[in-house]
Amino acid sequence: MTKRSPFTLFLAVGLISLLLPSLGSAATPYAEDLQTGSMQTAETAVGKGRVSREKSLSWQARGGRVQWSPGQAGAMVEGVVLATPGRAGAMGKGVIVARLGRDSERPPKLKNTYKRKFRLLQPEAIFLKDLTTGQILFQQHARKMMPPASLTKIMSAIVVLEEGNLDDPVTISRRAASAARIKLFLKAGQVYALRGLLEAMLIRSANDACLAAAEHVAGTEGAFVAKMNAKALELGLTQTQFRNACGFDMDQHYSTAEELASLTEYAMKYEAFATIVKEPVAMLRQVDQSKRLLAHNTNRLLGRIDGVVGVKTGYTRAAGRCLITIVRRNDKELLLVLLNSRRRWNTALALIEQAFGDRAVQTISSQ
Repeated sequence: MTKRSPFTLFLAVGLISLLLPSLGSAATPYAEDLQTGSMQTAETAVGKGRVSREKSLSWQARGGRVQWSPGQAGAMVEGVVLATPGRAGAMGKGVIVARLGRDSERPPKLKNTYKRKFRLLQPEAIFLKDLTTGQILFQQHARKMMPPASLTKIMSAIVVLEEGNLDDPVTISRRAASAARIKLFLKAGQVYALRGLLEAMLIRSANDACLAAAEHVAGTEGAFVAKMNAKALELGLTQTQFRNACGFDMDQHYSTAEELASLTEYAMKYEAFATIVKEPVAMLRQVDQSKRLLAHNTNRLLGRIDGVVGVKTGYTRAAGRCLITIVRRNDKELLLVLLNSRRRWNTALALIEQAFGDRAVQTISSQ
């Protein structure tokens, strides 16, 4: 008989003692399936246990949770499975080293809750308006102040259109070139027409193009933001305030679904704005024609849903997934705003089709 050191026995007893209290008997019914060589998904193997994944891709068994690591040996202790694909399995007393074969599955891919933790604190805001009649068809948290993400660029575009000359050449600064994504990776010293930068910031939501345009129009981003806030007050947007030109998450940078709808109605009065936001792609050229860049529209509804004519998408961790779109069919025109939407494309499609289908859309008072 092979002798085991006291240290080894101590570790084995300690591991089992840690696992037993949290697992209970939930995993017992599945032990027989595992012993016959058919390993279920990790979640099934633990019964009511939870499945979770670490960023390091390492999985551990702790407190009734099954965690899986590719390429490492697997073991099952009292219903807890640590599995590995493509390795032979062996069974010892109370321990199974299993193999993931054709009769089994990998643990399900889990959502990254870290990226969502900020926006889960905010409700989903919805504002749906019939622009033909002026009737509000549906609203939910429409007056709640929330981060607008890149929907901010609608106001930025208005200031550019009113304060700038779209034919002006704009030299990209080092600060603009170093802007955070999404961007077109414009290089410091390159020169583009202001019109091209406007197209890039509205179609691709490019932050480097937005910052370059803001600096050109007002000298600095701070001065440009002051113009944005002055315009918001002029338009009567009392629950809207900007702290940057592109829509990055910052304290005191907020708006509401209702006021963003009003802002969009105002912006669509500009022919240049209305033309740009409905384009699926734009070609951005340097003034000297030495380089060309393609900017693809981030609005997935364009070309996929009948009558969509823009307008803008947005996303940050704090704001969640945002969307403003206008749909025209026959003699009816709808404006939809979504803030912090969990499933913005599906939600947008459902609300749009319901409104155009002449089905009643229940109105929920703003909160």
